[in-house]
Amino acid sequence: MSDAAMVYVVDDDDSVRAALEDLLASVGLPVRAFASTAAFLAQPPADVPACLVLDVRMPGQSGMEFHRQMQALGLHLPVVFITGHGDIAMGVKAIKSGAIEFLAKPFRDQDLLDAIHQGLARDRARRLQDAEAAEIQTRWMGLSDGEREVVRLVVQGWLNKQIAHQLQLSEVTVKVRRGNAMRKLRQTSLADLVRFTEKLGV
Repeated sequence: MSDAAMVYVVDDDDSVRAALEDLLASVGLPVRAFASTAAFLAQPPADVPACLVLDVRMPGQSGMEFHRQMQALGLHLPVVFITGHGDIAMGVKAIKSGAIEFLAKPFRDQDLLDAIHQGLARDRARRLQDAEAAEIQTRWMGLSDGEREVVRLVVQGWLNKQIAHQLQLSEVTVKVRRGNAMRKLRQTSLADLVRFTEKLGV
């Protein structure tokens, strides 16, 4: 996972986009700016930690409407709302729906930068979790059906001889499958195996 990052800005005001591009460039943050959510969606996102700075009210689809649709679109970017027309109720609703921050224009540059850095940190953490989950799933799917069956019983506290009786196998076969599973899953102890399967949801 690299230190690269990207900030997306969606605001229909040309002057606001230009100002934010200058601000972000001044602190070394790459930025892509768009005049609408449709323009943002038309360009595939970079495969790096990112944060979305989103205007609340725009012609066509509003920022609030787009935020509600993001999960269905497969977009999990942290969002910082900016608005010239916001009120307290709207801000509370945005935060409750998962936004990092809700900033009324004119806002302090540092407040926006702090919110963006918080969003990037959150997205880095999510990407790491996603990568770990994918790796765990890959290891699990690398087991044979028989090995997975043995693992499920092992983490429930069953002894090898009990598993052998339950699955109508020899105890030697159970030991071999258990050993193979531990090696493929890269676990060295029962405690490690239990934690692994908890992450997997087995």
